[in-house]
Amino acid sequence: MKGSWQSFKSIVVVFCFVLIHSFSFAQHYTDFVNPYIGTAGHAHVFLGANVPFGAVQLGPDNVFRGWDWCSGYNYTDSIIKGFSHTHLSGTGMPDLGDVLIMPFAGAVKTGKVTQEAPTAGPSSHFSHTKEKVTPGYYAVTLDDYNIQVQLTATERVGFHRYRFPAKEAAHILIDLKEGIGDKTTETYLEKVDDSTLYGYRYSKGWAPDQRLYFAIRFSAPIQQFDIIGGAKSDSMKGVISFNKTPADTLLLKVGISPVSSANALANINAEIPHWNFDQVVRDADAKWNKELGKISIDTKDAAAKKIFYTSLYHTMIDPALFNDVNGEYRGPDKQTHQASFQNYTIFSLWDTYRALNPLYTLIQPERVNDMINTMLAIYQQQGKLPIWHLAGNETNLMPGMSGVQIVAEAYLKGYRGFDTALAFEACKNTSLRDEFGLKYVKSLGYIPNNKVEESVAKAMEYCISDGSIALMAKQMGKPDDAALFTKRSHYYRNYFDSTTKFFRGKNEQGQWNQTFGPGRTSHPFIDDYCEGNAWQYTWLVPQDVEGLIKLLGGDAAFTKRLDTFFKLKIEFDPKSPPDISGMIGQYAHGNEPGHHTTYLYTYAGQQWKTAEKVRYILKNLYDNSTEGISGNEDCGQMSAWYIFSSLGFYPVFPASGTYVLGSPLFDKATIQLPNKKTFSLKVEQNSAKNIYIQRVILNGKPWPHSYITHQQIMNGGTMVIVMGDKPNAGLYRPR
Repeated sequence: MKGSWQSFKSIVVVFCFVLIHSFSFAQHYTDFVNPYIGTAGHAHVFLGANVPFGAVQLGPDNVFRGWDWCSGYNYTDSIIKGFSHTHLSGTGMPDLGDVLIMPFAGAVKTGKVTQEAPTAGPSSHFSHTKEKVTPGYYAVTLDDYNIQVQLTATERVGFHRYRFPAKEAAHILIDLKEGIGDKTTETYLEKVDDSTLYGYRYSKGWAPDQRLYFAIRFSAPIQQFDIIGGAKSDSMKGVISFNKTPADTLLLKVGISPVSSANALANINAEIPHWNFDQVVRDADAKWNKELGKISIDTKDAAAKKIFYTSLYHTMIDPALFNDVNGEYRGPDKQTHQASFQNYTIFSLWDTYRALNPLYTLIQPERVNDMINTMLAIYQQQGKLPIWHLAGNETNLMPGMSGVQIVAEAYLKGYRGFDTALAFEACKNTSLRDEFGLKYVKSLGYIPNNKVEESVAKAMEYCISDGSIALMAKQMGKPDDAALFTKRSHYYRNYFDSTTKFFRGKNEQGQWNQTFGPGRTSHPFIDDYCEGNAWQYTWLVPQDVEGLIKLLGGDAAFTKRLDTFFKLKIEFDPKSPPDISGMIGQYAHGNEPGHHTTYLYTYAGQQWKTAEKVRYILKNLYDNSTEGISGNEDCGQMSAWYIFSSLGFYPVFPASGTYVLGSPLFDKATIQLPNKKTFSLKVEQNSAKNIYIQRVILNGKPWPHSYITHQQIMNGGTMVIVMGDKPNAGLYRPR
């Protein structure tokens, strides 16, 4: 009997071991994603079906009601006007919404759906109780027609499945007039055969000349095809009609292309050659699961786990692929090019250079080279690195030349899958051009505010770029260039008014701007700052924090100024940009220029204050709810801040390859690195009370510093962080 009991126990132990390890290897990370986070309020995130970095973002569009509908959808809405195939995620400007398709039943309606006339077209009410969304999948019931809609996607193809009510005429509207905040300039639609349509949509919006081509293939022969607005116009609409039989299901595949409808059809044939909708859903889920699994975390906080993996999900919506399966794409020169790399678009670089692109250097190494090659191709085609690139267009939105930082950072972190000589040429020539105030940088050392709007904002960003080029030049053995760009990176001092201790605009004669007020929030494009005030721009010197500390009077004065910054209350002008959100005193977490500011205490020897601020933001300015992001998501930057900060470190100046320690949120985290390496973080004695780092052990040895380097992470290993409830002044500051 004893032997039998021992055998039984052994079987149980083995079973438990296999069960535990099977779970660990087969963890379904997509279960921890809540795609509704950030779909209300000001976050503007995309909701719908897509795959990581896919060209297609297929999802529902509401009636456009203003700024909070920039992504096409807001959780507070109750009407869907259709499902379009391209969307922006988290931006403060609307655009895209290409190829809007809407199934409906009964009488044919093709009017424009507006707030005043929400039923002029085939729109429908819906409820969230009949809506389901997971990574790669979206489903909803259109209540006005009792039509069940299911959507999924591959990289370049949107896949629709509709279940119509029995015994009613079924229709599908293809609306090429409607987009999200843009205006069509030319549209085209034609029937190629009994189940295939070709078309294109040219539009003008944020992207001044967008050209999108598409092909649509139906699972059943088209019974009736009507065109409204003429075969070639700026307001094309098509209606496909079917006679109904009970429980009819219709599927359609929509391929998109920046080059041609033939390429769009080739994308369909390559990516979904079958009609197995459920298989495409499973494939999309597997793609997301693979990418989300690049960072695994252990925590007892279920909400924080949801926020973390949703944040990781948000970082992989954009940039989006912008080439066909044959490698062709349309450049900013409007010519068709053949790429030997994966070409991308939607580069919100003013936002993303701060944390999102640095995150890619850790977990998306295979895509970093493609993104850099894309930027270098843009440089060759338009004469400068991208500023804010959208659908093959340079929008020139936001101050600075942030593509420079990203190219330099990739080189400095060891990436070599691109022409390094061309990369340096692109960075240097982008910085030395004359537009947007740069000619004054060369002649005066500063940008006169009476000549160029947002002069201080532009100049501060240029200095960060020049600091990045200086490091790149130094590593490449170019001492003259290193000296030039180091000098230019210090030009921020030319805007410092020693009497007020603020960076201020001044005119061509060197006179300070007399309308200056440190708490006055600028209005977009009409002031010395951009989406901020003098308090917030005080800290935008990540390339030379030590120099900023000296400029402000040393460690004590610097930390006192930071303390005031995080406490000072000022009534904002009600006309201030809504980007100024997520406030802690004058700190605006909802807007990107300040994202590194909490980490600056560490440079003055007070890392514990960084820990306090970071932990507060993690716990109070992110939430597992529809309003869970405190400002525009901005193509993943808000989420990237959360990912880095919850892991316990942040890239204050990305090109330096240094990550400053903060206050880790999770008990354990593991980052999957190339060559099957891992970097693990183990956090001991962590709790809501124990927010302060007491000591750090790196690969079994004491690590007395308040930072870690990119190379140390990429080498793999383990960092143990011991937490406590008392501040620790013993960590060495970054130098």
